Amino acid sequence: MQQPGPGSQSPQGFGPPPPSYAPQNPYAQQPPHAPQNPYAQQAAPYPPVPTPPQPPAQGPDFLAADRHNAVVVDAEGVSFENHGMNAEFPWPVIRSVHYKPGATGRGLMVAVVHVDGSVYECGVDAKRRERLQEWFGQLSSVLGYYRPAG
Repeated sequence: MQQPGPGSQSPQGFGPPPPSYAPQNPYAQQPPHAPQNPYAQQAAPYPPVPTPPQPPAQGPDFLAADRHNAVVVDAEGVSFENHGMNAEFPWPVIRSVHYKPGATGRGLMVAVVHVDGSVYECGVDAKRRERLQEWFGQLSSVLGYYRPAG
């Protein structure tokens, strides 16, 4: 085997393996940066202003109450209070609302039919038949406003 002489190159295949990446040439020209999108969101110089609370939805409402029970119909839906227990039914979960006089003829019975078919009822004592007739008129117009098709 012959030794390479001075000034000769070593045969190919000897030495450390080449690096798996090419080193960056510090003197090579870098491509210019891409222009910025003028529509891109930029950080605001000031924090956003909080929006004021929205007023409650406008529309008629109905309230019938006695010592123990209450029925409320408003823009949010129908609410019952029965001896301190509350049940709230927003309009999207209500299939229909029905009402009639109570068994004594002096009370208002209101029933909410849920979209799943379950029925919830609440009765309110009007004490006087005139008051019950007022409630029927008010409830009819309020339900007609929020549920014109039934």
